[in-house]
Amino acid sequence: MRMSQFFLPVLKDTPAEAQIVSHRLMLRAGMIRQSSAGIYSWLPLGFRVLKRIEQIVREEQDAAGAQELLMPTIQPADLWRESGRYDDYGLEMLRITDRHERDMLFGPTNEELITDIFRGSVRSYKQLPLNLYHIQWKFRDEVRPRFGIMRGREFLMKDNYSFDLDPEAARHSYNRMFVAYLRTYERLGLKAIPMQADTGPIGGDMSHEFIILADTGESEVYCHADYLDFAAPEAGVDYGSDLSPVIEHWTSRYAATDEKHDAAQFEADVPEDRRIATRGIEVGHIFYLGTKYSKAMGATVMGADGAEVPVEMGCYGIGVSRLVGAIIEASHDDDGIIWPASVAPFQVGLINLKVGDEACDKAVADIYEKLRRAGVDVLLDDSDGRAGGKFATMDLIGLPWQLIVGPRGLKSGVVEVKQRATGERQELSIEAAITTLTDN
Repeated sequence: MRMSQFFLPVLKDTPAEAQIVSHRLMLRAGMIRQSSAGIYSWLPLGFRVLKRIEQIVREEQDAAGAQELLMPTIQPADLWRESGRYDDYGLEMLRITDRHERDMLFGPTNEELITDIFRGSVRSYKQLPLNLYHIQWKFRDEVRPRFGIMRGREFLMKDNYSFDLDPEAARHSYNRMFVAYLRTYERLGLKAIPMQADTGPIGGDMSHEFIILADTGESEVYCHADYLDFAAPEAGVDYGSDLSPVIEHWTSRYAATDEKHDAAQFEADVPEDRRIATRGIEVGHIFYLGTKYSKAMGATVMGADGAEVPVEMGCYGIGVSRLVGAIIEASHDDDGIIWPASVAPFQVGLINLKVGDEACDKAVADIYEKLRRAGVDVLLDDSDGRAGGKFATMDLIGLPWQLIVGPRGLKSGVVEVKQRATGERQELSIEAAITTLTDN
């Protein structure tokens, strides 16, 4: 993509309303624009990142055996009355009345709707286990939306729901999602720590939040420093096998959010030099629901003995749009964003230092086409601006690599390659530079 054709409204100054790094940088880098309090439009650069994250989430859900569907954003209130949550959920729920005076709502989550789909379609234990997910926009009417997309009112979320015959099978489904989440965050370049958490309005009797440590996090968290060295399961994990050893490893040290924190246990279980007490950003939450919804809504199957039994359920959420901000909070410097290669909107920023110079224009055009043919996403700065401004913009938007072409280097037969994360610069021949970038 040529920058002259790409909608990238970067800002030189930091907007006054932006209180945290991710909000500031997303506005300055032209990724989002606010339409109303806590609601944002995603501009092309931000949307590319959002879709890359969404695809990684989707791939790991598919690998774990979940099946994708799509549920509507607007739900009938009667389903929530069946579960007993319509009045309990509170003012965060946006309640709507349609032209026929039917009570509707903009879904903050989908336990009721998926349970209704299940009970209308599944009759026998032979159809279990079943795990269904979708990636859909949600709305929660936060009383004080702030921190940009980190605590907005409208957000993109992956939520999925497991259905099993008995608690043992349901626990295995829970473990599958636990492992899938570890794999997802690893691919996103994040160190996410599973922590004991409160179940809140979702319900259930077992829950883990996946937290990345960050000073700008919304909650206090406490954990053992060993978690920073734990490695996620590798690709190709056998989800049909006994996953309990993985879960036991990842829950073998103290880790809890403020709601579940036990100061005495923390001090007793964790050596003083290994204690981490900081703030964290929630990037995922999983729940074992048991029969909370299936009993209330009549979601039953016929067991092997012919008796009707309520199914055991679990639900699992990942804030896809929130992850964009979380990654920025975890990966930035004073100059701007540093995207992990897996989610970067483009892999390479190609900079022509002297647009209009015949040699530079020819070399840049040749490099641009060769990289594109090799499957590398390239953003070409073909503007006639000053070199300093071009470098600042590329650093701000955080692409993993920069390839810089100028008349002085070309006379010596070299171009400059810069790695954004380390700041390391190399002077290479054009062919060597192309090889370096296609190999990464």
